[in-house]
Amino acid sequence: MVRERTLGRARIIGIHGLANKPPRDEKSAWWQAAIREGLDRNLGMGLPEGGLPFTFVYWADLRYPQPLSGDRNREPYRPDYGLGPFPSPVGDPASAVPTLTDRIYRGLSYLQESAGLTPVDDLILEYRLDDLWGYYEDATFRAAARERLRAALAEAASDDVLIAAHSMGGLIAYDVLRAAEADGTPLPRCALVTLGSPLGLAELKRKLADEHGTLRVPAALHAWTNLMDRQDIATVGDDFAEIYAPNAAGARVRDVPVINAYRRPDGTENRHKSYGYLRTPEFSKAVAGFLDGRL
Repeated sequence: MVRERTLGRARIIGIHGLANKPPRDEKSAWWQAAIREGLDRNLGMGLPEGGLPFTFVYWADLRYPQPLSGDRNREPYRPDYGLGPFPSPVGDPASAVPTLTDRIYRGLSYLQESAGLTPVDDLILEYRLDDLWGYYEDATFRAAARERLRAALAEAASDDVLIAAHSMGGLIAYDVLRAAEADGTPLPRCALVTLGSPLGLAELKRKLADEHGTLRVPAALHAWTNLMDRQDIATVGDDFAEIYAPNAAGARVRDVPVINAYRRPDGTENRHKSYGYLRTPEFSKAVAGFLDGRL
């Protein structure tokens, strides 16, 4: 039976990740549709159209002159017309185990950190995660992307906020939260869910430490859940709880393996896609807990 929800002063702020995107309003609508689809399929939790308290932080236009449209968008959101919950490692424990690629990267990561050089990460960032490379090479772009999230948080100052940050959005969120902590900018009470985040890469850890000091959970967070598909190359490296120390209030990272079941229209998979993460049972539970005040 579908349950209808009465929502209080709670707000979800979504921030997208790497690469060019469809127009802002379309992308925002697709994120909300994926979240609602997951809540319905995984929990039988119905939300009326427009009933999700949602703000979308869109930054693709800062890097790409024209949004994706029509046939140029090979990875649109499309509802999955299956029945029952989306797949989860609960029913497939092997999917929660680090892959061979992940284990190899962890070994290389320790060598890179010991040597103070990150040639493997440089190649990943430049050729596979190009926007991340640009984020550090272009200070104007970096500042503008951060400002978009800062403005959204300022507008939600009186709300409880759940930041849902996909891919590079997790880097922007971490930077904004730590910078606000350093300069004393007031922030709302926040929880963070990172989705397919690259914050375990050795090069990013080094850059974050250079700017913010000790790697830890930002002070504004009372919860940080890190959702990662083990087949998603962006999530290689140590689990975040081993990297980011608890904050002064004792908030810790909770690492949660998931299965990203997104398929392109041609049937091929993309284990990094935002819509797949937003429909996982684990993300649905995080959203439901937040809306119930129990995250």
